[in-house]
Amino acid sequence: MSLLKVKSEIGELKKVLLHRPGRELENLTPKWLTQLLFDDIPWLDKAREEHDEFAKIFKNAGVEVLYLVDLVQETLDNDSKIKEKFLNQFIEEANVTSETLRHVVYKYLDDMDSTKEMVETTMAGIRKTEIPNFTKRTLSDYIRDYPFITDPMPNLYFTRDPFTIIGEGVSISKMYSTTRSRETIYAEYIFNYHPKYGISGVDKYYDRYNNATIEGGDVLVLTEKILAVGVSQRTHPAAIEKLAKNIFYQYKTDFDTILAFDIPKKRAFMHLDTVFTQVDYDKFLVHNDLERTIKAYAITKAKDNKLSVKPIEDKLEKILSKYLNKKISLISCGGDDSVASDREQWNDGANTIVIRPGEVIVYERNHITNDILENLGVKIHKMPSSELSRGRGGPRCMSMPFIRYKI
Repeated sequence: MSLLKVKSEIGELKKVLLHRPGRELENLTPKWLTQLLFDDIPWLDKAREEHDEFAKIFKNAGVEVLYLVDLVQETLDNDSKIKEKFLNQFIEEANVTSETLRHVVYKYLDDMDSTKEMVETTMAGIRKTEIPNFTKRTLSDYIRDYPFITDPMPNLYFTRDPFTIIGEGVSISKMYSTTRSRETIYAEYIFNYHPKYGISGVDKYYDRYNNATIEGGDVLVLTEKILAVGVSQRTHPAAIEKLAKNIFYQYKTDFDTILAFDIPKKRAFMHLDTVFTQVDYDKFLVHNDLERTIKAYAITKAKDNKLSVKPIEDKLEKILSKYLNKKISLISCGGDDSVASDREQWNDGANTIVIRPGEVIVYERNHITNDILENLGVKIHKMPSSELSRGRGGPRCMSMPFIRYKI
């Protein structure tokens, strides 16, 4: 069986990657929230409890749970030269400019008791007060009241974004924000050097070194032949065309159509999966503010390794019904009540992760949307979410399937 296989959004899920929140959340402060793309500060202990419940739902459903930290640790422990390369690259991408400080940070990380502790520290961020005998060296040290030598990565528990499993390959994201760009270094090392996922030579349909940005939350694998990709604030049309050429021609996958959905370029519509997710064969949850008549583009193969791009402007359910070859129903997050819809959309009521057709994990706080789903025959698993939801992402955002059967 292939190491990676994701052929749909709703086929039976067998293996999924998570990241249990770490000390990076405790390095959030009000002063730096906007820079780190957070609106609030989650309480770490409670966030971990909630995340453990999330993982437990998967395990109880027979899904194998992988953890990002473990895969990175296994990668670096497999070869000391790769670990050395990782540390140097991490420090370089963290913009540690002082040569002396680079050596100090390298030694600080390399001297840790375990590789796991070292990896968790790169994710958490390194405070100046943590470095033994830290002294101010640069003009920036003296002028800028900034507590970190390397920034924390608090968005890491949203494992959907830094890379995406598509079919039997992976798309490593080029992140929109500098704040999140270093998150993809872990994917680079896993899929290049991990003793299982790296050495096997997994096809890479997109690379973090490409110019145009694309993030995993904008990519939905609708069938073994059709992808949906959001043209969002964070995913550029040029990246979608590059992805299309790679999966159509360079790697000759089974995919033959990409539906590019043009969504509003604002934080409330951060990614396609924050406004639009599949929950069953014929049912999708949608953000109430998403225009039902939407601009989309069908990207397919043309002659001489070119792309054919054909505009579509139609009701969303008609577009989906045509390409999925069945009548599709759209379920509004929060129902028809505009107040409830806005409130539950704020807490990612339209962002669910499917375990198998018609069985999903949801945030328990979105009770109106959850009741609607149950009344429509969808089985739901409610997870606690008072702290995790503060990061503005839901169950799909927090999970990356590695193996999901086609429908």
